[in-house]
Amino acid sequence: MDLNKYIRDVENFPIEWITFKDITPLLENPESFKYTIDQMAKNIWDVDKIVWLDARGFLLAWALAYNLKKPLVIIRKSWKLPYETITEKYSLEYWDNSFDIHKDSIKSWDKVAIIDDLLATGWTAKAAINLIEKLWWEITSLEFIVELWFLNWGDNISKYTKNSLITY
Repeated sequence: MDLNKYIRDVENFPIEWITFKDITPLLENPESFKYTIDQMAKNIWDVDKIVWLDARGFLLAWALAYNLKKPLVIIRKSWKLPYETITEKYSLEYWDNSFDIHKDSIKSWDKVAIIDDLLATGWTAKAAINLIEKLWWEITSLEFIVELWFLNWGDNISKYTKNSLITY
């Protein structure tokens, strides 16, 4: 299936000069969404936990966790989780932010897959990696629908297995 036809470019979003890769058409089409989940599941069937990144990574991760019968671990933007957390700050090309994870989501040396919709600069993925490494998890793979290969994400995540369904 050609998933490219389900990705919409939105110019100047969220700020001027950014072309946003919108996965909404992919999610709105049951066949493309099922195909996406099935393809991503092939890479992570043997993990202990599935980790999602706020916000759009959740749309994929819950379906993968359900499909594979795996626990779902939440990494959210700061101040959105109700229990004790640890925090990791990161910078994007247009603003700074931070992620939190619950401290009690952790079991030492669990094998995890990090799920997100898009790999651009790699800073959000790196922030998630840093949180997980602080808590002694083993990261088995990073899974994305879309990868923007022309951006320099390599130093941020180069030591991890990365799978993307679409590359621009």
